[in-house]
Amino acid sequence: MITYLKRGKSAEDVAEADAKVRKTVEDILADIEKRGDAAVRDLAEKFDGLARDDFRLSEDEIAAAVAKVSDDDIADIKFAQAQIRNFAQKQKECLQDLEVETLPGVILGHRNLPVNSVGCYVPGGKYPMVASAHMSVVTAKVAGVPRVVASAPPQGGQPHPAIVAAMHLAGADEILVLGGVQAVGAMALGTETVKAVDMLVGPGNMFVAEAKRQLFGRVGIDLFAGPTETLVIADDTVDAEICAVDLLGQAEHGPTSPACLLTNSRALAEATMVEVERQLGVLPTADIARQSWADYGQVIVCDTVDEMVEEADRLAYEHVQVMTGDPDYFLDNMTNYGALFLGPRTNVSFGDKVIGTNHTLPTKKAARYTGGLWVGKFMKTCTYQKVLTDEASALVGGYCSRLCAIEGFSGHGEQANIRVRRYGQGNVEPYGIVAKR
Repeated sequence: MITYLKRGKSAEDVAEADAKVRKTVEDILADIEKRGDAAVRDLAEKFDGLARDDFRLSEDEIAAAVAKVSDDDIADIKFAQAQIRNFAQKQKECLQDLEVETLPGVILGHRNLPVNSVGCYVPGGKYPMVASAHMSVVTAKVAGVPRVVASAPPQGGQPHPAIVAAMHLAGADEILVLGGVQAVGAMALGTETVKAVDMLVGPGNMFVAEAKRQLFGRVGIDLFAGPTETLVIADDTVDAEICAVDLLGQAEHGPTSPACLLTNSRALAEATMVEVERQLGVLPTADIARQSWADYGQVIVCDTVDEMVEEADRLAYEHVQVMTGDPDYFLDNMTNYGALFLGPRTNVSFGDKVIGTNHTLPTKKAARYTGGLWVGKFMKTCTYQKVLTDEASALVGGYCSRLCAIEGFSGHGEQANIRVRRYGQGNVEPYGIVAKR
């Protein structure tokens, strides 16, 4: 039996908030599409407090920003990017081009081609999300994307030095100092000074996530993403302190970030709820984490491990931290998650910042049908075919002609029939109205 000791906001309340965001974003995107740079400048001044004619940083501005970052911070950024680059390269090695002769004279294949241009959004509102530059720009460049545009909002009226350094070191071809919906709108729709991209990636607040959703189809996106989610799966092999740390470590992302404890130990559940309140008394980001925990936090107690697996798959959370006696049981049996963090020695923060896996992950149950951002998301698997012999063309053409007749597609059928007539040498009988004339 599953028992909820604490629930978050109802689905109805969340849907109502989403509707308000949707209308705001629609209006902003329509304004950008209509007025281009003028709209972007107005929005940037209103929301970012920044007035510029051109939001693209010059080489001198990039160099000046990088020079403000300490050598130690640069070294740490390079270390993180090396881990992410290495894992992305290993993933890319799994993507192989293919060419195979499926019938005598029939060659089928596919090629893995990088997207031509990508816009990478790096959040920088409450926190300067330096790590998001690694996750998007580094991975896109490993995939071979020729043009990568990276954009982040200013802080204090200036480009954030560490974010600019991370973008630059990751290999961004263009860097914009622009935030929010105006950033993703400009990159996706294009303006007089910003050339449109083919794909948008990167996390963001609820407005950025909604903008990406509305722009999907006009451009590709990495995935539909909402506020950060974390699920801690734990049993009595760990204590309340570490569970509370891992819950609040993600709840601080924002006031709408769900954090959930799933356990088969009621004692651990109750102790963790007490420990969360204690830690909120000392956590520097407690104002945000407290609201998130109050409105979206959950504590769920199950009777069995199998119930825990079933409930975890139903929740389909972005981050799943497993601290149990046998964490690999969840690796072997769970199917719906953005990323797993197995055992108490690892945690979501490692994945968010440095360990090498990508931190742009599915939320709002999207883990039921997609994984997170990875090098393959920046690549298109495109097929091709070649027919090398008359015999092969006529053979396939005969089958194609008859199958087209079943569907009533006479024009399709004639595409096959003309090959049968030219290459069949009377050995294959076509079927179709045109062929019988």
